[in-house]
Amino acid sequence: MHTWRCSADVNRTADEFGLMLFALLQTADVSPDSLRGVAISSVVPPLGSMLVRTCEQYLRLEPLLVGPGIKTGLPMKCDSPKDVGADRVVNAVAAVHYYGAPAIVVKLGTATTLCVIDNSGAYLGGIIAAGIRTAMDALSQQAAKLPLVELGYPPQLVGKNTVNSMQSGAVYGAASFIDGLVHRIEDTMNTKFAVVATGGLVDLVAHHSEAIGHVHPHLTMEGLRLLWERNRSD
Repeated sequence: MHTWRCSADVNRTADEFGLMLFALLQTADVSPDSLRGVAISSVVPPLGSMLVRTCEQYLRLEPLLVGPGIKTGLPMKCDSPKDVGADRVVNAVAAVHYYGAPAIVVKLGTATTLCVIDNSGAYLGGIIAAGIRTAMDALSQQAAKLPLVELGYPPQLVGKNTVNSMQSGAVYGAASFIDGLVHRIEDTMNTKFAVVATGGLVDLVAHHSEAIGHVHPHLTMEGLRLLWERNRSD
C-alpha cells in the first residue's frame, strides 16, 4: 500500500489535481494504466466533485464517490443517515469488517469523533468534538499569554513550563477524554465494545489511552477498498 497526505485545496483545478496524482504515482512506480478503480470519500462537496472530474479526465475511470445510494452493508439507525460524514461511514465499514461488532471507531484528526456500531452491525450515531490541533490553535488565539505550540509528547505529565503544560493537556487530555467517553458509552449501553482508533494524530494519543484496543492508521483506506469491492460492476 502507498499512502500520501496532501492539503485539501478547493481552489485547485482538475488539471492541477491530475498532475499531482501522476507525480505521486510516479514516485511509487505505479502506472496509471494499472489502476482498476478509484473510491473517493470527501466531506468537502466541491473537492469531491473536482476529484471525480480528475479521475474521469486523467485516469479514464469513473470513481465511486461515497454517499447516499451506494452499497455499504452498514444499516443506519441514526436520525438522519444522509448527514453522516462519508469518512465516518467508511471507517465504520472497515471497523466491522476487521474487528466485528459492537465497535467504537475513534478518529483523531481535525475533529475528534467517536462512532458507535451496535452488536447487530448497525451504525447508531456518535460524538463529535474539537480535534487536538484545532483545540490547541483556539487556545493560543483566545488566551493572550499562551503561545502556538507544536504538538508532541511532553517529558512528564505535570509540565514544568508553559509549552510542556500545553502539550500534556493536549495529549493526556485527549486520551482521558476518549477513555471517559468510551466508559460512559459502555456503561449506558451495558455493552463491551471493540475500540479502534485511526486518523492523522492517532500515534500521538492512542498509546496513552486505556480504552483503545486497536490502532489502525489506514482504516479509511481499507474501508474505501471494501466499499469499492461491494459496489464494483462485474
